Amino acid sequence: MPNLKPNGAERASAHQAWDRNWQDAAERSEWLDAAAEVEGVVPLLQDTGAKRVLDLGCGVGRHSLFLAGKGFDVTALDASRSGLDFARRAAEDAGLKIAFQQAQMTDLPFDNDSFDFVLSWNVIYHGDGPVVRHCLDEIARILRPGGLFQATMLSKRHRLYGQGREVAADTFVIEDGDDHEKAHPHFYCDARGLIEMIDPDFDMLRLCDGVAGDEPGATHLHLIAERRPGGRP
Repeated sequence: MPNLKPNGAERASAHQAWDRNWQDAAERSEWLDAAAEVEGVVPLLQDTGAKRVLDLGCGVGRHSLFLAGKGFDVTALDASRSGLDFARRAAEDAGLKIAFQQAQMTDLPFDNDSFDFVLSWNVIYHGDGPVVRHCLDEIARILRPGGLFQATMLSKRHRLYGQGREVAADTFVIEDGDDHEKAHPHFYCDARGLIEMIDPDFDMLRLCDGVAGDEPGATHLHLIAERRPGGRP
């Protein structure tokens, strides 16, 4: 069980488990194909003239590789060294140019208005409510006015909501079991709560519940939002 200290980096500690997972070929094999929802956003990105893309929490690079293959200028960020190493080798093998960077999601090392599109797929809910709010604020900061943000959040409809030990509001750890990643804090929300948390500079373009992959009851909120042009000085 992680030591839950006051700072966000300690509460956003699931990358430690993922760093071990990414060293296992069987574990990686489940995370090599781009999600259909990410593939589906490409026409919207092209229509808005998006070029600079951040894959925030890129894991082993499935979405970074896909987006780079579509001609976007991709930066891939993750806290896991083993995930980045695998993604870097995959990009080299595919002949794709991707900028890889190791950093925490709570402290994004980029200037304001750096990106046209930020993708965070199954990432920023690895913490508690304040961690998620901080990540959303950071994403709004680095996204240009008119830029798009696509993400997933754990829904309160998820079968694991309320399971394990509650360590903060709507935040649970499951210490007993085979999935060591669940022994780190996971935050759950509903649509109303997410809208209240998200930066007021965002306009919500799409928000719905959906099941992640083939796992029964793995309900996530899927969102696409636009940073309102002229909203932030």
